[in-house]
Amino acid sequence: MSIRLLRAPLTWVAVAVLAAGAATGLYWFQPWKLVTDTEVHEELTAVSAEPAPPPGAATPSATPSASPASTGPVLVSRGEFVSHEHETRGAARIVRTADGRHRLELVGLDTSNGPDLQVWLTDQPVRTGPSGWRVFDDGRHVALGPLKGNRGDQAYDIPAGTDFSGLTSVSIWCERFAVSFGAAPLTAAG
Repeated sequence: MSIRLLRAPLTWVAVAVLAAGAATGLYWFQPWKLVTDTEVHEELTAVSAEPAPPPGAATPSATPSASPASTGPVLVSRGEFVSHEHETRGAARIVRTADGRHRLELVGLDTSNGPDLQVWLTDQPVRTGPSGWRVFDDGRHVALGPLKGNRGDQAYDIPAGTDFSGLTSVSIWCERFAVSFGAAPLTAAG
């Protein structure tokens, strides 16, 4: 009878440990996100290309200037996403609005859903293959907030006063696992 009494508490301890492990695993990996999608359809800015500089003027760079060069919104830079940890398609672009603010727009984004996905402007080059998956937290980055949805069009305000020098790419960054789902190099428009 004493063996039977000892087995019951050990069984309950084992069940409790397994349940706690399962709950932690579910929280950490959030596997349901692999089979669910969040679609976003925000209105994107209608933009014109940056006007050509006058003859003899400096060539425009991929970094946004501090003051608007035209009265309407202007496309400053753009790039196409490449896949990293998860297949990712779509485009990223930085737009300078008529009032001089800047925003990042993701156009036709299509990637996997995942835990703790963030949108980052970074100074790291976009590389294809596994060697490019984990580099975006190695240098400087500006976090623009959580990814609003893994599919569709969406916009993120870029904080006023952001120093754009060297920020040459956008990453859909999974903070929980320190890996890029996909990234887009930003090159000057025009």
